[in-house]
Amino acid sequence: MIHPIYGETDYRKVDPKQLNRNIPKGRGMIKWAPFATMPQQFADVRRQIDNQNKIERPELSEDRLQEINTTLHIALAKHQDVTIDYYMDGYIQSIDMTIEKIDQWSAIIIGTAKNNNQTFFISFIDIINITPH
Repeated sequence: MIHPIYGETDYRKVDPKQLNRNIPKGRGMIKWAPFATMPQQFADVRRQIDNQNKIERPELSEDRLQEINTTLHIALAKHQDVTIDYYMDGYIQSIDMTIEKIDQWSAIIIGTAKNNNQTFFISFIDIINITPH
């Protein structure tokens, strides 16, 4: 649309000879420099979202702790596979494993994962649930 007072408002339709060549160029790409930090900001936002999804370590009753202890010892005696749900860094993890040793002194369970034969060390206080197979 041609403006009645100012003429054509779309500079692409105006003859280049009629355009004012004294228009300042501006800062160019300098004005976009602050956006160079965006990947770090995205990483911070992702970390904050992940931190919101974290949970506190569940507190188990004495009865539940005794059940877990009993299940652990039975699984060790029978060389039975178990699924252990444990707390780690704000999340509940789960692993299928064979218990190799219960170390009372350092309060850990030493076991071998079923899927990759990797040795795991799980602290007693991190165990949430044990399900025998």
